[in-house]
Amino acid sequence: MSAPRTPAVADPVVVAAGTTAADAVAAAGLPAAGPKAVVVVRDPQGQLRDLDWAPEVDTEVEPVSLDSPDGLDVLRHSCAHVLAQAVQDIFPEAKLGIGPPIENGFYYDFAVDKPFQPDDLGKLEKRMQEIIKSGQRFRRRRFGSLDEAKAELAAEPFKLELIDVKGEGLDSSEVMEVGGGELTIYDNLAATEDKVCWSDLCRGPHLPNTRLIGAFKLMRSAAAYWRGSEKNPQLQRVYGTAWPTRDELKAYLKLLEEAARRDHRKLGADLDLFSFPDEIGSGLPVFHPKGGVIKREMEDYVRARHIEEGFQYVGTPHISKEGLFHTSGHLPYYADGMFPPIEFEGADYYLKAMNCPMHNLIYRSRGRSYRELPMRLFEFGSVYRYEKSGVIHGLTRVRGFTQDDSHSYCTREQAPAEVKHLLNFVLGLLKDFGIDDFYLELSTRDESKPEKFVGTEEDWATATAVLEQCARETGLDLVPDPGGAAFYGPKISVQAKDAIGRTWQMSTIQYDFNQPKGFGLEYQAADGTRQQPVMIHCAKFGSIERFVGVLTEHYAGAFPAWLAPVQVVGIPIREDHTAHLHEFVAALRAKGVRAQVDTGDDRMQKKIRTAQQQKIPFMVIAGDDDVAAGTVSFRYRDGSQRNGVPIADAVAHVLEVVGSRTNVGPSAPA
Repeated sequence: MSAPRTPAVADPVVVAAGTTAADAVAAAGLPAAGPKAVVVVRDPQGQLRDLDWAPEVDTEVEPVSLDSPDGLDVLRHSCAHVLAQAVQDIFPEAKLGIGPPIENGFYYDFAVDKPFQPDDLGKLEKRMQEIIKSGQRFRRRRFGSLDEAKAELAAEPFKLELIDVKGEGLDSSEVMEVGGGELTIYDNLAATEDKVCWSDLCRGPHLPNTRLIGAFKLMRSAAAYWRGSEKNPQLQRVYGTAWPTRDELKAYLKLLEEAARRDHRKLGADLDLFSFPDEIGSGLPVFHPKGGVIKREMEDYVRARHIEEGFQYVGTPHISKEGLFHTSGHLPYYADGMFPPIEFEGADYYLKAMNCPMHNLIYRSRGRSYRELPMRLFEFGSVYRYEKSGVIHGLTRVRGFTQDDSHSYCTREQAPAEVKHLLNFVLGLLKDFGIDDFYLELSTRDESKPEKFVGTEEDWATATAVLEQCARETGLDLVPDPGGAAFYGPKISVQAKDAIGRTWQMSTIQYDFNQPKGFGLEYQAADGTRQQPVMIHCAKFGSIERFVGVLTEHYAGAFPAWLAPVQVVGIPIREDHTAHLHEFVAALRAKGVRAQVDTGDDRMQKKIRTAQQQKIPFMVIAGDDDVAAGTVSFRYRDGSQRNGVPIADAVAHVLEVVGSRTNVGPSAPA
């Protein structure tokens, strides 16, 4: 899940040479307290700066408020420092790991003698409150040399390791300690004197003072390997959340309660949809019969929609020789995300982590003409990715999944129209499943790390311009994601909100000029020359498994009638009413409706409660009057009822609701 980032909260201000950003913010009359307080500024290069930053020349900057996405990151990272200070106050032997902001919160890793207990979190919160109320100031200090930094941090082995690697190979969004070409430390100073209360290696920026941390809560602790590797020491990670105001914290905690109620892992077990057997392995789910119904309905519908949109269905194996992924460029760029190779018959084979290389071979299997383009290939391709154990989460982050994956091969001139076609397709498809609140994200290459990307600057500029123009023409908000592109080209991702306002990355569209070149893909142009096509990747759901997980939470398990594993359950008032319901259910089954009669020994009211717990859309009840009149009575999930409906009308009603693929629950007609 992610949220769009917006930069400034006010018009730019100019920081005069020799003065601080705080001076300029104050002169502009911008707030220094409350949720709209300006806490950092963005310089012309896009770097966030502390308010005590003083440029050498007059510099125009953008004020960033506490309640903006970047301001919230600064708030949460500052709160992580307060947590670390509290830990070392209470547990002096603790050694510091890393403490970045994360979505809706922060964490900090510690090496301690024994794991933190729930009571410890309470003690830490109390100490953090004392630090926050004291109004400590965050002050940046630059080390003059590596030796100076190592001398000051001699008692912190993990910080020394970060100094040695200088951030190389580390995720800059996670490792806040180093980067940016210099080593700096942040001192927490007392409110009214320059007494250093605590210090931490960090590149910043931070809040002006701790009083701007309006509300926070420590959520839990867990084990975590240093730098995410099982080969490294196991540390204790403390998670927390922080917000500008208490009301925002309360709202977030309420959201967490609702999210827990909707947790697809719990609902998957309660509704008998899917499970995650240890015997198979972490991140490898299995679908039970009821979950299989949902998965099959999704696949059948999406397969039909692809065919309607001009795609040709193909199939490829789960495993391939190593050389294929060198040709595609995924090795070595993507090696860490793939399972280790399997050696047999003198060759290394890989479980495929993506379908595109095999689709390229299908394209290349014979000569192609411009008349065949755009050529659209599609499959439900099973792929396997080596996700670290700490990030696996139910169906939404797995190691084995099925992509509704397509690749369009087209001329450069056709590329803009093809991207528009795919955007319209994916947005329409998501709406078909009741997801209709979107924004778009444009992922581009990291210009500071060109070695991580292939292709010329001209290729990247062309591809990025096509995606940006097509995205803007949808009228949806477009949010930049610099550095988020795949190594072979930029991408658009659809970010969709669910029923409780959480944002999930769904469909992706990627413009690829690299693989056609690597595979030597060609088509014969109208003038008889051989030309290289453009390849456009598109995953509509991303993965079937993940989309099932998102839908389960979106609907809180109460799937619309067309997707529900059991659409109708017949509930007799007495056993002698069962035959009447069997006739009704038989008529529905003959029309393809998933219907059954509850013939168990429970009383009628217990059967109704069971059907409600299983979130079945239609409960159909029959008693003496219904049998005598040839009718049935409906009870719906929303509690409404409709009594005495003739059998033929009842069948038609169910068929109408199911066939309409409406994404709301059925209810009694007004």
